Amino acid sequence: MPVVCFGEMLWDVLPSGKQPGGAPLNVAVHLHNFGQPVELISRVGHDELGAELLGFAEAKGLSTGYIHRGETHSTGVVQANVRDSHEVTYQIVQPVAWDYIQYEAALGPLVEAAEAFVFGSLAARSGATRETLYRLLQRAPFKVFDVNLRAPHYSRGVVTYLLRQANLVKLNHHELAEIMGWFGASPDEETALHWLADRFGLQAVCVTKGADGAVLWAGGQLHRSPGIVVQVQDTIGSGDAFLAALLNGWLARQPPPEALAFACAAGSLVATHQGATPAISFVEVRALSASAV
Repeated sequence: MPVVCFGEMLWDVLPSGKQPGGAPLNVAVHLHNFGQPVELISRVGHDELGAELLGFAEAKGLSTGYIHRGETHSTGVVQANVRDSHEVTYQIVQPVAWDYIQYEAALGPLVEAAEAFVFGSLAARSGATRETLYRLLQRAPFKVFDVNLRAPHYSRGVVTYLLRQANLVKLNHHELAEIMGWFGASPDEETALHWLADRFGLQAVCVTKGADGAVLWAGGQLHRSPGIVVQVQDTIGSGDAFLAALLNGWLARQPPPEALAFACAAGSLVATHQGATPAISFVEVRALSASAV
């Protein structure tokens, strides 16, 4: 059974040049690196940038059968500001091809049979893609919400709806504070994660904290994993590698502390490279995780 990743694939434009990106693409690449079968639902333009992205996905071993090509809108581009290597900011072009991911009959059975369905809030910024996402959420047996709040490309109403649909939620500490503020609830980690799980009926909630590691609420308990000290090149894609590793452990039914430690190691290892999808392996991540104990 594959994991199905849904949403944006694009080019991150950096001072050093362009790099393939988009959280769903990054998560899909890392899941594949960890040996997980994966499918990606997205859309690119019928242009040179789109052809290059498809070539990149194929070179990384991904199937491109559910990546549509559109004639009307160009392939997505994001201007990434990496002046602070620990806190990258983005200017996201709109509208682009992935704003128009169309529902088609083959997608329903694909998602229905999936081991997990991974989606984020950024792809829901446009009505067309949001409608497709909402339809697929009704078919997915296990739903993983990768919160990705990029102003001004989200709304409280849409994010709240997506939280209600999810089974597992991953977000960073800034996003946790903002969302808890919407509901007038405490941003304290233990209180907030328990509150979110109860409010939205979640099986698990995970919060990443950069160099300070991550916390995971699962099975009625809070689990913590400290950060791993590494030489940071940039943090682009670290959260996506973290999610892929966490989900890989979750699907393998690893104990939550073990899955969380592995995920922290994956995010840290990616940060030692430039770009979102360096060719890291399960063995490398496990070795880094063991060295940090």
